[in-house]
Amino acid sequence: MSVTPATVSRDVSLPTDTSASNEPAALVRGVSPVLEVPFTASGDIDPDGFRRVVRYVLATGVTSMMFPGFASEFYKLTEDERQTLTAVLLAETGPRPDVAAIIAVQDHATQLAVARAREAIAAGADLINLLPPHFLSPSRQALVDHVRAVLDAVDPTPVVLQYAPNETGTSLDSASVAAIAAQHPNLRLVKVESSPPGRLIAELAALDPPLASIEGYAGVQLPDAIRRGAVGTQPGCSFTEIYVEIWRRFSEGDEAGGEELHRRLLPYISYWMLDTELIIAAEKHISARRGLITSDFCRGPAHELDREERYMIDRFLIDFADLLPDLSDR
Repeated sequence: MSVTPATVSRDVSLPTDTSASNEPAALVRGVSPVLEVPFTASGDIDPDGFRRVVRYVLATGVTSMMFPGFASEFYKLTEDERQTLTAVLLAETGPRPDVAAIIAVQDHATQLAVARAREAIAAGADLINLLPPHFLSPSRQALVDHVRAVLDAVDPTPVVLQYAPNETGTSLDSASVAAIAAQHPNLRLVKVESSPPGRLIAELAALDPPLASIEGYAGVQLPDAIRRGAVGTQPGCSFTEIYVEIWRRFSEGDEAGGEELHRRLLPYISYWMLDTELIIAAEKHISARRGLITSDFCRGPAHELDREERYMIDRFLIDFADLLPDLSDR
C-alpha cells in the first residue's frame, strides 16, 4: 500500500483541556504513562503502593494511563494479582470523567483475549489496549482474525492496537491496519513501537479517515513522532514530569525547547531501552530513589543493575532535579 505522508501541524495540543469532550479515545492525548507495579522487598505485590503510583501519575496532569504493559511486568503477575491491581486503578479513575483508564489484553488465545477484554470493560475500563499474539509466529491472517474478534467483542468500546515488533516479532503493515479500521470504527488508535516509528505514524495519519497514533518505546523518537502526527506518547511512569514538559513545549510552539529537553533525556532512555528488563529495573530504581515506591524489587528473571548503571541513575536524578521533585512526603 503506497501512502503519501500527511502534512502534520506542529501545534500539538496537550491533554490539559478536555472540557469539549470526555469521549474516552479523545482523552488519550499527550503523555499516557504505562504504570509500574511496586513489589515488597519479599516480592509480593503492594496494592497500596500501586494506588500511590496511580495518584502520582494523575497529579502530573495526564488524562490517560495504561495497565498492565511491559513496564508493569504483566508477564510476571498471577491472574489474581492482575485483577487486584486493575481494581485499584479503576477505583481511582472511575469517578473521574476527565481521565481514561486503558486496560491491556495480551492473551495469545483469541477466546481468552475476548473474555479478558469483556471483563475489563465490565469492571470499568474506558479503552482496551490489544497486543496481538506472537508466540510461535502466527500468520498475518491469524493476527488479523484475532484483532477483529476482539474488536467485535468489545464494540463500541475504543481499542488501541499495540504494534511492538521489537518485543514480539509481530508485523502488521499499514495496509492491514487500514483494512481492519475500515470495518471496525472502534479501532481508534495505534501504539507504534517500531524503531523508528515515524514512517508508520505518518502512513496512518494519511489514511482516509486518519488513524491516530501514540508513540511508545520510552519516547526515544518522540520529536520525530510528533512532527509526523503522533497524538501522544506512552512511556513508563517513573519520570512522567519530563515527558509532560517535553510535550508542553512542543504543543506551545517551542520546538527548540522541546528538542533541547529531549536531547538531555535521550542518552539515558536510549541506553535503558536496549533491553526491556533493563528499563524496567532502571525506572523502578528511579521511583524508589524519588520516594514513590518503597522497593525497586523486580521479579526474576530480571536485570540486575550494576554499579555503572546505578551511577548513571545518580547522574540522571541530578540532571533533572529541576523537574523531578522528591515524592517521599506526598
